[in-house]
Amino acid sequence: MKKTVITLATAASLTLTMGAGASAENVEVKKGDTLWGLSKEYGTSVEDLLRWNNLNSDLIFPNQQLRVSSTENYTVESGDTLWGIAKYYGVSVDGLMNTNSLNSDIIHPGQNLVIDLDNRGVATLVNKQEQASSPEQAPAEESKTEPAAQETAAAEPAEVQETVPAQPAETPVNTQPTQEEANAITVSATAYTADCIGCSGVTKTGVDLNANPDAKVIAVDPNVIPLGTEVYVEGYGYATAQDIGGAIKGNKIDVFIPERQDALDWGVRSVKVTILD
Repeated sequence: MKKTVITLATAASLTLTMGAGASAENVEVKKGDTLWGLSKEYGTSVEDLLRWNNLNSDLIFPNQQLRVSSTENYTVESGDTLWGIAKYYGVSVDGLMNTNSLNSDIIHPGQNLVIDLDNRGVATLVNKQEQASSPEQAPAEESKTEPAAQETAAAEPAEVQETVPAQPAETPVNTQPTQEEANAITVSATAYTADCIGCSGVTKTGVDLNANPDAKVIAVDPNVIPLGTEVYVEGYGYATAQDIGGAIKGNKIDVFIPERQDALDWGVRSVKVTILD
């Protein structure tokens, strides 16, 4: 599974002057990639990739750009302030100063700053506290010297509103049914093939997967999902519980994928299973 790593402006999707001085290590998603697979390849975790890329789920799409590093470099430009840069990246001023060993908030054009995206978790609270402690200073300074920070505050909500509804349109599987959402459970999903060592290729209910490679079959714990149950699996589609497995206990399933490489690319995912029966 070969990846193309590129360097690009972090805020390329926003018409902000601040984005021109920033760069980060990104990866372009290829067909068959998963967040789990990318996290293993780049020595990080799924949770980190979700946080660094502001993702609400582990669904990713071909040609999507993902950050695979927690740090980003930014070159200070004329008119920048530490407060404005912190606001732009969603980190705190104190966190930005600590990361770059700064003794004051004075910065200069051409200066390189390292942005630690792992500090995003506490940035909102810290920045609100800063604004509450100096309600008059920050707005006055922003109106004179920080047009980029003002544009960011207005642009970021618009970006979220556009991005969130766009993802379902790219999803390459059937639309998930909504009328049975009350019967949905979250499970850990792995994948298997019919030609593994010691495998007969025939499911517990008698389906010959070698003869029916297009069959949509999942292995389940019958105590959780009874055999024969029709389901909808997020990211896999409509399927029937036709098999069991020694490691499939509790809220775990195994989805049948005919090609070995595709099964490996599936990895381990947390998915929603809707019971249709």
